Amino acid sequence: MTAIGWLQIGILFALVLVCVKPLGGYMARVFQGERTPLTIVLGPIERGFYRLAGVDPAKEQGWFAYTVAMIVFNAAGFLLLYLILRLQGFFPLNPQGFSAVAPDLAFNTAISFVTNTNWQAYGGETTMSHFAQMTGLTVQNFLSAATGIALAIAFVRAFARSGAAYVGNFWVDMTRATLYVLLPFSVIVALAFVASGLPQTLLASVDVKTLEGAAQTIAIGPVASQEAIKQLGTNGGGFFNVNSAHPFENPNAISNLISIWAMLAISASLPYTFGKMAGDTRQGWALLLAMLVILVAGVGIAYWAEAGGNPAFAAFGIDPSSGNLEGKEVRFGVVMSALYAAVTTGLSCGAVNAMHDSFTPLAGMIPLIMIKLGEVLPGGVGSGLYGMLIFAILAVFIAGLMVGRTPEYLGKKIEAREMKLAMFAVLILPLCILGFSAAAANLPFALESLANNGPHGLSEILYAYSSATGNNGSAFAGLSANTKWYNTTLGISMLLGRFAYIVPMMAIAGSLAAKKRSPASAGTFPTHTPLFVGLLIGVILIVGGLQFFPALALGPIVEHLLMLAGKTF
Repeated sequence: MTAIGWLQIGILFALVLVCVKPLGGYMARVFQGERTPLTIVLGPIERGFYRLAGVDPAKEQGWFAYTVAMIVFNAAGFLLLYLILRLQGFFPLNPQGFSAVAPDLAFNTAISFVTNTNWQAYGGETTMSHFAQMTGLTVQNFLSAATGIALAIAFVRAFARSGAAYVGNFWVDMTRATLYVLLPFSVIVALAFVASGLPQTLLASVDVKTLEGAAQTIAIGPVASQEAIKQLGTNGGGFFNVNSAHPFENPNAISNLISIWAMLAISASLPYTFGKMAGDTRQGWALLLAMLVILVAGVGIAYWAEAGGNPAFAAFGIDPSSGNLEGKEVRFGVVMSALYAAVTTGLSCGAVNAMHDSFTPLAGMIPLIMIKLGEVLPGGVGSGLYGMLIFAILAVFIAGLMVGRTPEYLGKKIEAREMKLAMFAVLILPLCILGFSAAAANLPFALESLANNGPHGLSEILYAYSSATGNNGSAFAGLSANTKWYNTTLGISMLLGRFAYIVPMMAIAGSLAAKKRSPASAGTFPTHTPLFVGLLIGVILIVGGLQFFPALALGPIVEHLLMLAGKTF
């Protein structure tokens, strides 16, 4: 590891932290219905949408009605996207002449983009028409991200309000998230990407001659616009098969920096939005600090492991000072590849600029751990915040048991109902990840999709179901997932990881909103102090991660020990 490498990491996190307060404060004003600099332009458009849809923005919903509206909206989005993929051969803007997507792949892809997972068991440039990319995938990039933000804001209101029967209006929250947050920032980031060299065109390809004089056809398309919302919405679905390792998705160091910043910006700012709306910004900073401590630790371990490389290579006369460059783009190198991998999995963003399958075992374990911890570091836009608040509820309950105080969070008593619902939500991840992984590891037709056996093959299976259930979408590679088994089971994992988590979370929101907010007393456990941050980190690591340790021990940890011994399985 080098000082320059750490400087690059430091600059990136500094750029993110600089935008937390202004962006977080801006989002708080948006969702509280206050006037913003964009209101004069977007206000009439927002009101026009409500009139067309027959929505009364002043009429709020209880948690159940809010959740039903969200599910119905996403079900309609799934059906529409599925039909677009199945019928893409009949739509315009198909210069490649692509035919219909297979039913099981269309099912998997539609669920993937509706749940903000963006897992891709296909190559974008060889499977999807421009019409499908723009009107299907990119639209869902906006709507799935807006859904996550809306749900987070509804959960925030549960803490901010006292004795309330309502948590907001889903249609209003989703509209504002799209119109005031995602759309304007996507335009800015897309223009920055175009300036960095990303193509934005309706052409299908260009014919060029290589330096050797050979003819080559290179796929292009409306890349920059999809790339912008892919990163800002923590979606991660790439226009091209190799995602952000492709020079047309991520051509240089500047585009790489913008990509990582865009992934983090909204998710890292939402905790401040929470603190602002709850009336105590210290609460938001405490959550953000807990997120960043674990994320920075993950970045450091991945960087250390990749910089050390594989000691077996030294026996072949390979200079070990460059670290492990297998599966990486030299324009990014070890440090920015390790940083990207930790960030994209600390978030629920499936974008990759290097192949995680080629990382050293411990470095490859970091993305696995980041996802398994619940995608809260800082997690997807919206989903990371409400996931972290679930852990905060668990933390204050555990603290109350340890010190004999009544568990409270922001003046709301945490009782048996909230704890049961919180544990139900948290247990969704191990149920799907370990359950489906165990089945795949024992079924011969599922094992046929593996490119590797032994502990590395197990890591490939674990990563696929972790990525799907955690709504991350990145792939370990080495697993041929476009089969009926994986398309179906990964699709089910995505659905459960998204909606089986959301329903109990919203039930908690409804329960907390109805409770009176009590003022702090001498017996109140403070939740903005370093002590609480440490407790919260401990709960995330123990409750979120310890249940997966046996599986990690059989996968990347065993593989690391074999690597040190110079052996293979």
